[in-house]
Amino acid sequence: RYLCTRRRNGCSRYARRRRRLHEYRPSVTLNDNIQMETIQIKGAKRENFGKKGSKDVRREGRVPAVIYGGHEEPIHFSLEEKEMKPLLFTPNSYIVELDIDGRKEQAVMRDVQFHPVKDYPMHVDFFRVLPGKPVAIDVPVKIVGNSEGVKLGGKLTVQKRKLRISGLVENLPDFLEVDITNLGIGKSIFVGDLKYDNLTLLTPATTSVCAVIMTRAARGAAAAAAAGK
Repeated sequence: RYLCTRRRNGCSRYARRRRRLHEYRPSVTLNDNIQMETIQIKGAKRENFGKKGSKDVRREGRVPAVIYGGHEEPIHFSLEEKEMKPLLFTPNSYIVELDIDGRKEQAVMRDVQFHPVKDYPMHVDFFRVLPGKPVAIDVPVKIVGNSEGVKLGGKLTVQKRKLRISGLVENLPDFLEVDITNLGIGKSIFVGDLKYDNLTLLTPATTSVCAVIMTRAARGAAAAAAAGK
């Protein structure tokens, strides 16, 4: 009997969680004319790939980098550190058009290694973008609308500032709109609630993007309204 009770309680909790996940089902349509911006950066091919070679590159004010992906060989090169700032110190994501000694490559930044103390970039990895092949990239979330829960005194909290998506380069957006107009107090929007044309969401569906939580003011207003009845 005890095991049956535990099983029933577990199923009940699971069912309640599933209901919460499916209570909010907005249909989000991507604005077709907002495409991801492109940044152009020039690089110089390098021959020395070891630690000494990387130190020599950094001593010149440049950042060691590599581009890989597809069926082509990786290309090791270096970039001017100042050219990397618009790409590194921003919440936005970009398509990068690399010019490596005259050779043009389209890529997305995949990884950056920073110095643990001085916080300058030590190495950058780029992933090659190929025509007709989907690419995975993290894209910022843009909250739109005026939440019903906020109007009633709740507080909006954003748990996820970026979502990982996959799509063709021509379909990648500058940001992902999340409409919170119908979001009430105590409710959340999960990744599984969102849908975008020509894109696949790679972030787990159970990840919470944002929520409206109960505040002391909202609790007091609700209690006053209940007392008035």
